[in-house]
Amino acid sequence: MSSQYVDLTTLKFLLYSVHDLRGVLANERYADYQQQDIDMMLNAVREFSDKELYPYFREMDEQPAHYQDGEILVHDQVLKYMRAGGEMGFLAGPFSYEHGGMQLPSMAVNASVFIQEAANNHLPGYIGLTVGAADLIVNFATEELIAAYVPKMLSGEWGGTMCLTEPQAGSSLSDIVTSATPHGDAYRLKGQKIFISAGDYRGAENIVHLVLARIEGAPKGTKGISLFVVPKNRPLANGGLTGNDVTAVADFQKMGQRGYCTTHLFFGDKDDCSGWLVGEPHQGLKYMFQMMNSARIGVGRGAAAIATAAYQASLNYARERTQGRELTSSGKKDASREQILIINHPDVRRMLLFQKVITEGSLSLILLASRYQDFAQSLPNEAEREKYRQLLEIITPVAKTYPSEMGIISVNNGVQVLGGYGFCSDYILQQYLRDIRISAIYEGTTGIQSQDLLGRKITMQNGLALRLLMEEIGKSIEACRVHSSLSPYAEKLEVKLELNRQVVQKLTGYAGEGDYQRFLSDATIFMEFFSTLLMAWIWLDIARQAQLAIVNGNTEYSSEFYESKVHAMRFYYKYELPKTTGLSEVLLNEASLTLTPEKKIFT
Repeated sequence: MSSQYVDLTTLKFLLYSVHDLRGVLANERYADYQQQDIDMMLNAVREFSDKELYPYFREMDEQPAHYQDGEILVHDQVLKYMRAGGEMGFLAGPFSYEHGGMQLPSMAVNASVFIQEAANNHLPGYIGLTVGAADLIVNFATEELIAAYVPKMLSGEWGGTMCLTEPQAGSSLSDIVTSATPHGDAYRLKGQKIFISAGDYRGAENIVHLVLARIEGAPKGTKGISLFVVPKNRPLANGGLTGNDVTAVADFQKMGQRGYCTTHLFFGDKDDCSGWLVGEPHQGLKYMFQMMNSARIGVGRGAAAIATAAYQASLNYARERTQGRELTSSGKKDASREQILIINHPDVRRMLLFQKVITEGSLSLILLASRYQDFAQSLPNEAEREKYRQLLEIITPVAKTYPSEMGIISVNNGVQVLGGYGFCSDYILQQYLRDIRISAIYEGTTGIQSQDLLGRKITMQNGLALRLLMEEIGKSIEACRVHSSLSPYAEKLEVKLELNRQVVQKLTGYAGEGDYQRFLSDATIFMEFFSTLLMAWIWLDIARQAQLAIVNGNTEYSSEFYESKVHAMRFYYKYELPKTTGLSEVLLNEASLTLTPEKKIFT
C-alpha cells in the first residue's frame, strides 16, 4: 500500500496562500508562532503518521474493536497513540497556556489532524473526543473540576467522550431520560447511553464522560437538560482512583471505522454513579453545542481526509494500471498498439478530477471555518469577533455536510477508477468507502444539519450571517474581475447568488406564513444547492491565488501546480455548479409531495 495518502504541498498552499495563516499568526494570541514553526510541526506530524498511523490502517479494520468478557478490546496502537499524542501536543495544541496548552491556531490544529486522519481514520477520534470534552470542561466547569480532570486528559493518560444519545431518543435530545439526583456536592446519575465513540476500552486508566441528564423536577424538553462530568473512575484525595459505576455493556459492530470503538454504557446500575454539574442547571444542551459544533467541523475534516486518501490511492492506481488503447483518427482502436495507462482515458480523468475538486475544495472549506474560528477568538475588536462568529455559525453545517456527502460520492468514484479491483479487499478503496459512510451520520445526520442551516442559520438575526457571507463572496467576485481568465467565472457565480436570493426568499416565505413544515420539508435539497454554490466560491478563491502566483512569477510552487488549481476550478464550474439550476427548480416548485398523508403514498 503506497504511503502517499496526503498532498502536503496542496495543504500548505491552502493554509498560507489561500487562507493566509500568516495573517492569523499576526494576532497577539498566536504571537509565539511563525510559519516555519507550523511547517516544522506539520512535517513532524507527517513523519509520525507514516510510522505510527498509516501502517496500522488495514490491520485495525481486519482486527476490529470488540466487546469481550465485560470490556472493550481495541488495537494496541490506541493506547500508544494516546500517550504519543500527549507527548507531541496533539491534545494540548488548541488550549490556552493557562490550562497547559500550546495555544495553536485552529487552522494549524486542523491541518495537523487532517494529516493524521488521512493516514488512519480509526485513531484520531480517540484524541478528538478527549480534546472536545476537555475544552468543554475548561469553558464551563469549576476550577476544581478543571484541575481534577484536564491535566490528565491533555497528557493522554485519560480519555474523554460526550454522551448524548439514548436508545429511545436517537437524535431527539428532548426525549432523553437519564436522571440526576442531588447527592452531597455531586449528583447520582442513572440511565444509559448508546453510540458512544471511544466510550471505554481495555487499558484506559480513566474515561471522562460529558453526560446530558435531567435533574429531578427539571422542565420537559431540551430546556430541562443539564450537563455533568461523569468519570469512569472517581479521583480520590490520595491521587488514586475508584470505580464510579459506569459500565460498558456492549459495543456496536460497524461497516467501517472498525478500529474506532463505539460503546453502549450504563450509568448507575448499582446506584453508585457520581456526576458533577457543569455550569448552571438546565443549560446542558447549550454547553454541549459548543463541543458539538467543533465536532461537526471535525467530522467534515475527517471525511475530507478519508476522501483525500482515497483520491491519492485511485490516482496512483491510474498512473500504474495499463488497459485499453487510444482511439485512432477513424474512431477505432488499433490492437497492434501498446496498451495505455488508464489515466489517459478521458472518463477516468473526469472521475479523478471530480475527486480532486471535492477533496481539495472540502479541505479548503474546513480551513476557512478554522480561520473564522481563530478570528472569532483572537481579534481585538469585539465587533469583528462577532462578525466571524456569525460567519462560522452559517458555514458549520456546510463544513460538516458537504465533505461527508460529497466525500462518499468522491470515494465511490475512486472505487470505479479501479474497476473490479476497487470492490476487492486486496485494494484499499473499498475500506475507504466503508469508513467514510458514517460521516453523514456522525454528530447529527445530513437532515439535521440541513434543518439547522435553513431553519436557524439562514434566518438568525434577520439573516445577518447570510448577508455577511454574501459580502465575503462579493469581495472575491470583485477581486476576480481584474483577471480576464477568471472574470467569466466570477460572473457565473454572481448569477448564482441571485438565484440563491430567489430560493431563500421563496422558502422563508413559507416560514413567514407560519408553515414551518413546508419551509423545512426540502431542507436537505437546499443544503445541496447552497453547498454547491458555496464551493464555487471556495474554488474561485483557490484559482485566484493560483492565478496571482502565475502573474507575479511566484516560484514557491511549480507553474504546473498553479495551473492545475485553475484547471480544477474550471472543471468545478463546468461539471458541478450547473447542478444548482436543477436543484433550484426543485426548491422553487410549490408541490408539497413529502407532506402528503402516508396512506396515500405508501400503499
